Amino acid sequence: MNGDVYLSVIIPAYNEGERILKTIEAISEYLGHRGFSSEIIVSSGGSTDNTAAVVRHKMLNTPGLRLVEDSRRGKGLGVKMGMLEAKGRIRLFTDADNSTDISHFDKMRPFFDQGYEVVICSRDSKDAPGARQAVPQAWHKRLMGNAGNLFIQLVAVRGFWDTQCGFKAFRDTASEKIFAQQRITGWGFDIEALALAKALGYRVGIIPAYWINDPKSHVRLSAYFQVLWETVKVRFNLWFKKYQL
Repeated sequence: MNGDVYLSVIIPAYNEGERILKTIEAISEYLGHRGFSSEIIVSSGGSTDNTAAVVRHKMLNTPGLRLVEDSRRGKGLGVKMGMLEAKGRIRLFTDADNSTDISHFDKMRPFFDQGYEVVICSRDSKDAPGARQAVPQAWHKRLMGNAGNLFIQLVAVRGFWDTQCGFKAFRDTASEKIFAQQRITGWGFDIEALALAKALGYRVGIIPAYWINDPKSHVRLSAYFQVLWETVKVRFNLWFKKYQL
């Protein structure tokens, strides 16, 4: 169906000109020592810095590296574009700050070998024993995150204590079914993707993350409230049968 590409790695990148090169190199180094074919897709939506220029220059000496661009912004939109552009039998998206190292994919592969359609990373030990963060978040962020997760489980998708870790992989058929229907273009797209995966009856595996926070993260306080509102949108979309299930 998708040629000889086994793994597609999608990196949503908004104004990531300063750190995207380091992330590409780390991922390329990892992939270069694995025995499967792969590609890297940087999906840059609405960037106003030199992100695209940095990636284009890197493409000259990095086989399998591609750039997808759009004038619109939104992490969800960036992931959607990359997922639908990808050719891999497995399609993984990861954050541009490399907070979850690409080597986590080693733990995902056994789930796909067992027939799982979706495998995600979690920073919460209630999802996967051994999950941890190199530097714990500030207490108020942890409090808001826990309260937000309870809301997410109550409203949209149950069974996941960390829906927002930016390291998730999908089999090609699941990716095309889920992201072709994706309506959330902002930070809440993870919730929509998991809600659709559950509604479609896909098996979702979870591996523990060792997460290293980047102090230059683009996630602002307003993003927490945006995610809650988008969670409500997902529930209404499910109620009113906006998705083909």
